[in-house]
Amino acid sequence: LSGDADWLGRCNYMSTVIPEPVTRLTEALAQLPGIGPKTASRLTYYLLRRPAEQAEGLADALHDLKQTITFCSTCFNITEANPCSICRDEGRDRSIICVVEEPLDVLAIDRTGEYRGLYHVLHGAISPVEGIGPDELRINELMSRLRQEPVQEVLMATNPNLEGEATAMYLARLLQSTGVRVTRLARGLPVGGDLEYADAVTLGRALEGRLEM
Repeated sequence: LSGDADWLGRCNYMSTVIPEPVTRLTEALAQLPGIGPKTASRLTYYLLRRPAEQAEGLADALHDLKQTITFCSTCFNITEANPCSICRDEGRDRSIICVVEEPLDVLAIDRTGEYRGLYHVLHGAISPVEGIGPDELRINELMSRLRQEPVQEVLMATNPNLEGEATAMYLARLLQSTGVRVTRLARGLPVGGDLEYADAVTLGRALEGRLEM
């Protein structure tokens, strides 16, 4: 609370001493994830020192982002056209849907070239600590897709952390009655890693997921 009070005090001071546009931008930047008040101030003064066209380019990019980018009404990935290019691609395997937490996960999986199915973006993971439950995610939309599309397999590709595991388990239980096969991304040792540095959980998962040679 004292930290919040200090920040509010600094904002009040800034509003009387520093020009209002500078204060507004600093406060706006400080709301972004991973950017605190000091970083926000440094970014603001950095932009002040740069040529006007650089700041204007940033403003145009932000405007275009909100005006032209939307979410695909089918998979909820980011897109300029609805439905997105992946959902429109007739060459995709429509019998499998890969469930991910965020749009960046789609990019990570698709650029491997090993997966040619469809996707479904949840836009988060179940996290009681942060007040995020199933209703805040795109789970109902996933269930609707399974009723309408010829899906035979749902591949869970949520993050291998507490929230991701909880989300995958919740979905697996939810999908039990649908008759759809539910799979999970394999987890194990990274390429180039040494066994002696692997933690017990990772090594255990690698043993569970061992393959024939």
